[in-house]
Amino acid sequence: MEADTPIPSAVIDLPLRPRRRRNPGLRKTRAITPPPELDADACDAIADDLQNAGRAAEAETFYRAALALAPERPDSWANLGLAILKDGRPEEAVQCERQALRLDPEHVEALNNLGIAMHALNALPEAENHFHGVLRRAPEHPNAMLNLGVIRQSLGYLEEAEVLYRRARALGVDEARVCNNLALALAELGRLEEAETACRDALAANPDYPEAAVNLGMILLMRGKMAEGWPHYEARWRVPPLLGQPTLPDATRWTGAQPVAGKTILLLAEQGFGDTLQFCRYAPLLAQRGAKVVLAVPETLARLMRSLRGVDSVVTPDAVLPVFDMHCPMMSLPLAFGTTEATIPWRVPYLEADPAASERWQAIIPSAGGAGGLRIGLVWAGARRLSQPHAAVVDRRRSMALAEMATLGRVPGCVFVSLQLGAPAAQTKDAPFPLVDITDRLADFADTAALIEVLDLVITVDTAVAHLAGALGKPVWLLNRFDTCWRWPRDRDDSAWYPTMRLFRQSVAGDWAGVIRHVADALPGFHTFN
Repeated sequence: MEADTPIPSAVIDLPLRPRRRRNPGLRKTRAITPPPELDADACDAIADDLQNAGRAAEAETFYRAALALAPERPDSWANLGLAILKDGRPEEAVQCERQALRLDPEHVEALNNLGIAMHALNALPEAENHFHGVLRRAPEHPNAMLNLGVIRQSLGYLEEAEVLYRRARALGVDEARVCNNLALALAELGRLEEAETACRDALAANPDYPEAAVNLGMILLMRGKMAEGWPHYEARWRVPPLLGQPTLPDATRWTGAQPVAGKTILLLAEQGFGDTLQFCRYAPLLAQRGAKVVLAVPETLARLMRSLRGVDSVVTPDAVLPVFDMHCPMMSLPLAFGTTEATIPWRVPYLEADPAASERWQAIIPSAGGAGGLRIGLVWAGARRLSQPHAAVVDRRRSMALAEMATLGRVPGCVFVSLQLGAPAAQTKDAPFPLVDITDRLADFADTAALIEVLDLVITVDTAVAHLAGALGKPVWLLNRFDTCWRWPRDRDDSAWYPTMRLFRQSVAGDWAGVIRHVADALPGFHTFN
């Protein structure tokens, strides 16, 4: 159950190709099919121009034409691989770069491009090896220096990444890109003021750089500067994974300025399930203003969302959208409402479990027995987003193995219930303590909500279950990684978004053992805490 919206990843730098000596008569050609009279040099020259102009698909055509005429050119193979990579086909790019290296094992650019392709495939150790190979051959290669920084950051070596980014910056790599990456490393190190400065440096170098804008927005949100952070966060639509997703016309976008009384407003889910669970809380506020509110959410959330007060109807992606007057993505609602920490709509519950379903779970889940006995739901791992390299890294950092929770099993008077879905759920077979597992009966979030309703406490890493328990008004203890998500403050153990939530954050990156010890020590006093 995906919940954690990651800061957009540190950006691997795709180099522009160096300009070659060109035939002046061909420099401005817009031909898509290479004319038959062109030789390999001319095809390569036109391809380079197209590549530098951002027309990768057309560049690919001319590189292939050049290679058809002269197949033993490592430069052409390397550049073809780069064009294919820019077109979003890293597996094919790998083959092109390997062919370039077969022809010239010392080809620095092919080796750098191969590292970039491996990063796109989330093969981080292989990418790291290739960038090291570039720097052994060309110790001051700025692009490889920056890219190696991305890999070291992704693997958790943040101090090394910072050093590499600063070296790349001194070597003259793209200022906006390197400052953006440096900001991310600094943010993960907890140096938020420096991170904000680095993001502003990136935007000073390139005011239209969306990655830096959305990262600045998230860093400002981390720092509690919500009024300034939400507008920058709107740049998320210009970066993956939202870039290229279908959107509705801006003309019907509700910004908070237009009156909604008597209007139908469509609220659209975006990103992870947890994001929808967190920000659907604004729907009742629109209903209070006289709007007819329609939610568009994934099927697995639809049944639960019908419990949200003030919602007229809920539609799913396979349904035809109803007629509406205005629309708003759910994560833009805080901006539209001008949300600050003081005005967060924090009252819970705003979602409700089905009482009949909860009664069925009540009969199945054993009682802990004795005074103060507890039924505790557990989630130990987040979703695996392997198609997004940085998100995949965040998923590893916010996850642990069930075995690492073994200390909890020694706390008396507790019955533990698995709420874990996905591949990590298989770990219940080797659970280090008795664990009730009925997750095979959970068809959607409404089922999970009904199960949570009969529990006393939910203990979870940063996943959608944390948001679900908070939205239901159930006590929830969030096991938080050191480089916390923007929505969980670093300097406190509670949450302005969920009054029933308590935060247990790593004091050292990767130290889940310390977090679990803290939780185990806190459990006997649970009732007095709440």
